[in-house]
Amino acid sequence: MKILDWYILKRYLGTFFTMILLFIPIGIIVDLSEKIDNMLEHKVPVAAVISYYLDFTVYFANLLFPLFVFLSVIWFTSKLANKTEIIAFLSSGVSFWRFLRPYMIGAILICLGALAMGLFLAPKASQGFNEFKYTYLKKGKKVQETRNVYRQLNDSIFLYANDFKPLKKKATNFTLEYFNGNKLVTKISARTITSKDSIYELRDFVKRTVLENEDIIEKARKKDTVLPFNIDEFTPVTYVAETLNYMQLSKFIEKESKRGSSDINRYKVVAYKRWSIPVSAFILTVIGVAVSSMKRRGGMGINLAVGISLAFIFIFFDKVLGTMANQSDFPPLVAVWFPNVSFGILAIYLLYNAKR
Repeated sequence: MKILDWYILKRYLGTFFTMILLFIPIGIIVDLSEKIDNMLEHKVPVAAVISYYLDFTVYFANLLFPLFVFLSVIWFTSKLANKTEIIAFLSSGVSFWRFLRPYMIGAILICLGALAMGLFLAPKASQGFNEFKYTYLKKGKKVQETRNVYRQLNDSIFLYANDFKPLKKKATNFTLEYFNGNKLVTKISARTITSKDSIYELRDFVKRTVLENEDIIEKARKKDTVLPFNIDEFTPVTYVAETLNYMQLSKFIEKESKRGSSDINRYKVVAYKRWSIPVSAFILTVIGVAVSSMKRRGGMGINLAVGISLAFIFIFFDKVLGTMANQSDFPPLVAVWFPNVSFGILAIYLLYNAKR
């Protein structure tokens, strides 16, 4: 690697890590200022607060690192352009594509690190981050009441409940059905079902066993029994997908798809973003170089204004489409990758014009 490559690569990585070191403390201070009253009110242990902000650091960095990459590229490339260093590089016979190479190397290094973080480190940090909030600051609010819950436990067992109250571990209008192929074998229904340790209490219990020539019906006002599921499986906590590494998340999505989970799109969005976020950083690097490599009247301010505007448009599309996928039938794959594809096309166009 030649002097030019080392010079740009060191400036790229140095500016990127400086941005992180500057913005993360600001994020911690803002978050602490919002939560300090609740922390004091709930007498949160100091050790728990320290652990929370260690997780917050990883969570925050993983969430916003494409923006840090983008601003870093624009910042130091604009300084190079304003000092006419880029003109000097290109005038010495270096092609624009050769000038771009250290940026690509830096983007690849950062994206690989971000990919490893997103697949393995960020899920653990997300679990600690969310558990702290729901343990100390939002007690009892992990999940709300859920209506019309349907689950396929495996190929032969299905359950349904009209509504489920997670805090009380109670469901109403409960039905559990056992099938042998396409044939119903046993059906258990109850007006209410309540979990007490590993035992279930069923009110207005009815069990129907289907035989060849007749059905056997068993009824009871109250029935305590063991059933082949955990009542928490009616609906997992809303942030469960964020806390799983990629292999666990893939298995979880497969299981929830078979169960007919209503939140399956939310889980797929999380899974697809594990890959799309590192790619977005690469695309934003190209856009950053294309926008800021030309010396402009008005200096660095114009480049930063254009860059920040593009970054917020990217974030806007990312958030809006992600919300649409979470709350409707909008395809999660399209929602996650559309900003990358559209901004990838924009990056090619801007790069072509910058080269000219």
